[in-house]
Amino acid sequence: MPAARQDAWTPDDDLILAEVTLRHIREGSTQLAAFEEVGKRIGRTSAACGFRWNSCVRKRYEEAIALAKQQRQKRNYLKKQGLAPLAVGEGEAGTGEAGAGGLPAAETMPLDAIIRHLRQWKNSVHELSRQNRQYEKLLKEKEEEIARLKEENEKLSRRIHEAESEPRLDLDSDDYKALLRLMDRARKLAVLSEGDAGEEMDSFRMDESGNLERVE
Repeated sequence: MPAARQDAWTPDDDLILAEVTLRHIREGSTQLAAFEEVGKRIGRTSAACGFRWNSCVRKRYEEAIALAKQQRQKRNYLKKQGLAPLAVGEGEAGTGEAGAGGLPAAETMPLDAIIRHLRQWKNSVHELSRQNRQYEKLLKEKEEEIARLKEENEKLSRRIHEAESEPRLDLDSDDYKALLRLMDRARKLAVLSEGDAGEEMDSFRMDESGNLERVE
């Protein structure tokens, strides 16, 4: 374990602390592991490194911290998708040099992984488009069925309204009773006519009340 130092922090010490801590954030590691690594490199305790980070250095790298967290989320997503990004910390053009400002360059994806990823998205878009066409066809069929049922319902409603508007035969009315009497007399006359086929048939007429009377 390195001995505790009492001298002041130098700009190089702060830069090492920032680079290592940001790398651990990107890789999903803990800040405690970063402080232990920095302590071994500059000869300080991990507690001193943590205090220096939280009290001073962290404030100068707020945007870099946010970017590192985004890269960590991206790394986790690519791992779930089976895509392996290049190792974090590689510089531009694979030279291994640090990026601008002395910080490691942002992680990148190999070209074949990008192509594979885009093809997966393309297949997903095609599948969604196919499903969307099926849903549109089904929706159109349902709308046509609803329109047909609505038309049938309107026809039935009109027929019910017309049936309700038609006059109904009142079984207790005088007209109905007179009709029954007339039918009964007609039946009796038919029986009499069959019994007296050879005789001259009497003539009848209906009065204003609907009754039959013999014509002399």
